[in-house]
Amino acid sequence: MLDVLAGFVRELRASGLPVSLTEDLDAMEALRHVALTDRGAFKTALAATLVKSHAHRAVFDTVFEVYFSLPPASLDWIEVGSGVAEPAEGAPGSRGAEDGLDLDSTELSAMVEEALRDGDDERLRALAALAVMMAAGITPGRPMGGSYYLYRTLRSLDLDGALGRLVAGARGEVGDEFSPLEERLARDRFEERVARFRDAVEAEIRRRLVVDRGPEALARTLRKPLPEDLDVMHASREDLVALRQALQPLARKLAVRLAHRRRHRRRGHLDFRRTVRQSMSYGGVPAEPRFRRPHPAKPEILVIADISGSVAAFARFTLQFVHAMSTQFSRVRSFVFIDGVDEVTRFFDGAEDISEAVQRVNAEADVVWVDGHSDYGHAFGAFWGRWGEEIGSRTTVVLLGDARNNYHAAEAWVVAAIRRRARHVYWLNPEPRSYWDTGDSIVSQYAVHCDGVFECRSLRQLARFVEHLG
Repeated sequence: MLDVLAGFVRELRASGLPVSLTEDLDAMEALRHVALTDRGAFKTALAATLVKSHAHRAVFDTVFEVYFSLPPASLDWIEVGSGVAEPAEGAPGSRGAEDGLDLDSTELSAMVEEALRDGDDERLRALAALAVMMAAGITPGRPMGGSYYLYRTLRSLDLDGALGRLVAGARGEVGDEFSPLEERLARDRFEERVARFRDAVEAEIRRRLVVDRGPEALARTLRKPLPEDLDVMHASREDLVALRQALQPLARKLAVRLAHRRRHRRRGHLDFRRTVRQSMSYGGVPAEPRFRRPHPAKPEILVIADISGSVAAFARFTLQFVHAMSTQFSRVRSFVFIDGVDEVTRFFDGAEDISEAVQRVNAEADVVWVDGHSDYGHAFGAFWGRWGEEIGSRTTVVLLGDARNNYHAAEAWVVAAIRRRARHVYWLNPEPRSYWDTGDSIVSQYAVHCDGVFECRSLRQLARFVEHLG
């Protein structure tokens, strides 16, 4: 058991969960107080001691199901040709899912539909094991992902048709008195049962793959990044939902950290007059230097973001993140561009939902000059002509984009002029560093005029940069 727990914790760390040695020991201590046969209590004890963020729970659940999968289901009660039945009294011992059964997919689908109608979880779990045995086609040693086997198994079962027939059957039992609300409730009930059956099929596939490959190898194939480590440029729809959910908590946490660090800065500049006066008691030796009381100033942030199709998702999340932390800056101004440029600060001022403000930016900002293709040179030149004089010595300018300029003129002199007036100029590029200066990327022409150019592809990297700003 200790070896399994050690492997489990190693995989959690490899997946990005911050599990310390102390938390590892706490988990082992917690397991002393729960029954190892109680899988629910066992899982809860590990989650309570090893998981510190709700965003990390999905990763924990996946790794737990790999290392502590359910035992194989029993098929004793299956009698071919007569549907599903309990085993007869005095029946022989348990038959596992590996035992062959003379059953075709039509009969199996009918049995699954009957079990869904009854809502018997044990029968559904056993039928899931039987469906995997019959349809998944798992070959020992074959390097195939579990999603492929899940697709093959579910394809052999007409679950959508079964769902429709179950709802129709519920309607037929009631007749004309079957209201739309009752129909919706019946559909929700059967959809929940179908979802549990799908989960059971996936769990059975995972159990078989663990037996074949071992938990370490399977966990590596199922490993997914945490929400804060997702690549914004290539995120799926589900990933974008996870990113939005992680955005606000991460911004609040970082804002608290910046405020605490700003309040507790140790000292200001040397107060020469007070130091000399204090040194008189030591014969003129400045044994106790005196410092002025620090007055930490919040920086003024000016964001200029490319919102063309290639980097739109990155710009959207960066704008949301910066404005979510606006209390940590004296002022935040936002500009967006494609081949034209427009200020969009007005959409964020007083906005209760920053995501809605970002949607207004995408719909209402005037950022197209000619053809709506990225032209950094023209956009920067237009920005300098309209707002360049408003940049001051306390302004930190953050440029967002991949610097893919469609072979237009770079007009890098604009960035150089901004740097002369601003306190700092930084560039955030959402592309991997290996892609820079390939094709139409001209990031190096702008980089020479910036205080720093950062690869920024995830919320974690973005948070690290904003902490640097503070």
